[in-house]
Amino acid sequence: MTNPATTQHGATVPVPGPARPGSRDATGTDSGRPRGSAVEPESIAGVTDRSVIPGAGPAPRPGERATLRLRESGAQEPPRYAPEWLQLREPADADARSHDLFAPLRTRLAEPPRRADGLVVHDIGCGTGSMGRWLAPQLDGPQHWILYDRDPYLLHFAAVASPRSAADGSRVTVETRRGDVARLTAEALAGASLVTASALLDVLTREEVGALAAACAGAGCPALLTLSVAGRVELAEPHPMDEEITDAFNAHQRRDGLLGPDAVTVAAEAFAEHGATVRLKPSPWRLGAEQSALTEQWLRGWVGAAVEERPELRDRADRYLTERLTACAEGRLRVTVHHTDLLALCRPADGAA
Repeated sequence: MTNPATTQHGATVPVPGPARPGSRDATGTDSGRPRGSAVEPESIAGVTDRSVIPGAGPAPRPGERATLRLRESGAQEPPRYAPEWLQLREPADADARSHDLFAPLRTRLAEPPRRADGLVVHDIGCGTGSMGRWLAPQLDGPQHWILYDRDPYLLHFAAVASPRSAADGSRVTVETRRGDVARLTAEALAGASLVTASALLDVLTREEVGALAAACAGAGCPALLTLSVAGRVELAEPHPMDEEITDAFNAHQRRDGLLGPDAVTVAAEAFAEHGATVRLKPSPWRLGAEQSALTEQWLRGWVGAAVEERPELRDRADRYLTERLTACAEGRLRVTVHHTDLLALCRPADGAA
């Protein structure tokens, strides 16, 4: 279940070249790789175009959820989140996360009782480990990160690209675990200094968010949960379909009982019910010409999810997407995708870190 590893400082996530064992390649399709800032004419094929990277758009198979699930068989599954997508969004995520939550977090982590061997951080739904690469170098002291994800392929990337050093040069180590957020308990978090997650809350149910809050409260550790979708998007040169696509996308985010843009509100209430002090801060993506590759993929996924939710939009959405992709390729498109960061300062448990 665990695979301890240390990594070189400053390592980057390797984008796969050779095929993954038992599958065609990392994304399941050669067309899933970003093509850079230009949009090729033949690629503007509308919302059914398969050039969208897994994770940027709807899940490959209807009815399946992109949460932390243990695989129950040895069969290979199409990836829900391709490393290429996670790598593409990582700089935007790092720029968006709120620094206003750092001061209260550092204050809490400095309070006694403290572990003699440093901080123990549980990163839930870690993907390729971007949260650790962003946060670990900003915290002082030795750190041990425990990375959870349902996909061992992503866990591999997270392990090899984790940082080695903290802000003061102290050692950072990492281990990986395949797991299910619904099985996360206070006992599993015993001794934890911090729980983190990024872009996770909105793909959970109310029950799973409640279980996460209960586990953190039971263990007496704070939680830093970043980049949850807020359900609001702003695009330069407003278009009559912007609101329609946004509403359909938000409905898609709420399918099958998932919280989508309601996640932060539900999480804040759940943590508060357990006596935690909760702080919320905006963390928007601000995408311009320099982020055109990410903007292209986000557009395809955003519109694709909206059409999957409301198929009657397809013809008009195809034209809308073509217009927006053209503006993106020409460097004219500016997009703000709103997210929210949450810091929950749970009451310390007796004897907890």
